[in-house]
Amino acid sequence: MSRVSIAGLDEQGAPPLTWLYVPGDRPDRVQKALNSDADVVVIDLEDAVAPSSKQLARDATADLLQSSSPKPVVVRINDLSTPWAVADMKALAQAPGLAGLRIPKVVSADQLAELDQSIRAAAPTLPLHCLIESAAGLENAFQIASYPGVTAVGLGEADLTADLGVVGDSGLAWARGRLVVAARAAGLPPPAQSVYLHLDDDEGLARSCEAGRSLGFFGRAAIHPKQLPIIVDAYLPSAAELDAARQVIQRANEAAEAEGVGALVLSDGRFVDLAVVLSARRILAVAKKHGTRREPN
Repeated sequence: MSRVSIAGLDEQGAPPLTWLYVPGDRPDRVQKALNSDADVVVIDLEDAVAPSSKQLARDATADLLQSSSPKPVVVRINDLSTPWAVADMKALAQAPGLAGLRIPKVVSADQLAELDQSIRAAAPTLPLHCLIESAAGLENAFQIASYPGVTAVGLGEADLTADLGVVGDSGLAWARGRLVVAARAAGLPPPAQSVYLHLDDDEGLARSCEAGRSLGFFGRAAIHPKQLPIIVDAYLPSAAELDAARQVIQRANEAAEAEGVGALVLSDGRFVDLAVVLSARRILAVAKKHGTRREPN
């Protein structure tokens, strides 16, 4: 899988559903993650690694990425304001097995321009996944998402919650909607949800995924493999959604064969436009790759 494809659509036209975080200073866990059902593995050099282990994590990750892996690997480097970040980029930018860099705590496009000077000469096409974790970053979300080389944006919700002083999921609703809009306006794929920290709350994770899906997110980052099937099931299309998507595509194909047909009308009388057709294609691609949602008993 190419570097660019993992940030948007894969060869089947489906965005990644699951992104599994794993500490960079635990090579044993990295190997387990690579053998998991995650679509993308995110090796973390930042929050999951103590300062005394930063060098170990960086060296182990650079060594791993000297060869190809069974699935795409993205690395979350350290905060750009720290000296560790430059060392991370120098060690990893040209690693042949690296699918992208996840940049934490991005606050502006100017910050990314400075980053360009550090890595673009070595890796001009390396995708950048930007995490927005502050009010300042959120205000600049569209500029960040529009910056050349940025192929995905996401929220770092723990830090964002603290920075905004909000309480609970309801306090993050506007920020989440803002990010979805910024990604769409910049032509990026729908953002994946931030991690759910309560490992023993499967029902809460499922509800949270449903809420994220309703806001326009697609897929989610996880901190443990046990969370992966819950995330996947929440984001799979239902049988009814799949049938509706098939009808849209069938009607679009019929219209393409008929000269002079500019609008699509479904059997129930609804008009649909290009955005609906593109959404239907994504639903079909996701169903082809992952299947459909389990129906309740």
